[in-house]
Amino acid sequence: MPKLHVKKGDLVQVIAGKDKGAKGRVIAALPREDRVVVEGVNMIKKHAKETHQGPRGAKTGGVQTMEAPIHVSNVKKLKDDEKPAKKAEKKADETGEDN
Repeated sequence: MPKLHVKKGDLVQVIAGKDKGAKGRVIAALPREDRVVVEGVNMIKKHAKETHQGPRGAKTGGVQTMEAPIHVSNVKKLKDDEKPAKKAEKKADETGEDN
């Protein structure tokens, strides 16, 4: 199975395509297709047939908006804001500094 440079939960920026410049978190990684699903990027409308199969026979259907997968080569990984704070905290513990 191929390996991707991003994984679920990573912060990425789109570098090519109609959503160029958009930032978001990876919702799902699909390594077999070399694609990732990014939150709020490549939004599509999907039409669902009305059925009575929902909970307690509820009707489900209509137009749903969802994210479609994009090729992994069109995204680049960004650094999270949380990670440097953890490293700085760990470094302070090693030197014996008080916060």
